[in-house]
Amino acid sequence: MGTTYAIDLVPVDARHRTARWGWRALVATEPPEDFFGFGVPVLAPCTGVVVVAHDGESDHEARRSQLHLLAYALGQPRRLRDGAGAIAGNHVVIALAAGGPFVLVAHLRQGSLAVRRGDRVTAGALVGACGNSGNNTQPHVHVQATDSIDWPLARGLPIAFEGAAGPELPAEYRIVVVP
Repeated sequence: MGTTYAIDLVPVDARHRTARWGWRALVATEPPEDFFGFGVPVLAPCTGVVVVAHDGESDHEARRSQLHLLAYALGQPRRLRDGAGAIAGNHVVIALAAGGPFVLVAHLRQGSLAVRRGDRVTAGALVGACGNSGNNTQPHVHVQATDSIDWPLARGLPIAFEGAAGPELPAEYRIVVVP
C-alpha cells in the first residue's frame, strides 16, 4: 500500500491536545467535531495534477477509549476488503509528473474536497479539510508518496518538508507550526 514513509499530521491546540479531555474519551466514542483539527483547511503538499479525488465517505466517531479502540481494530480486515475508500476515506492523489510519483492526502472531511480529477494544483492550494473518514481513530491528515496508485503493489517513497535548515522529516510527536 506504499505506506513505508507515510506521515500522519495530527492537529493540536496550544497545550498539544487533540481534543478536550472528558468522560467520553475514557468510555465512549466522540464526535469528530470535538477535535481541534476537524474541518481545518488542508493544503496541497506539492504541485501536480489531481489523478484521484474521492469524496462521499462519512466522517465517523473518534475513538480514544481502549474499549472502542479494540473494537475498531477488530474491524480492520473488513476495511481492507472494502478497498481504498474504507482505508483512505475521502482523499486526493496528486501526480507530480505523468506516471508519478504520486502523493496521497487522506482522511479528508466529507464534502470538503476543493479539487477534482484533472485539476492542476500548486503547493499550498486548498484541497479539502481535515476529517475523520476512512481508517483512523481521530481527525488527522495522512500523507504518503508512492511510485504507483496500484495500491497493493505501490512502494512508498521518502518525503521531506522544507524547513529553515533545508528538507527534513519531522520527528515523532514534534510540533510543526505552519505560519
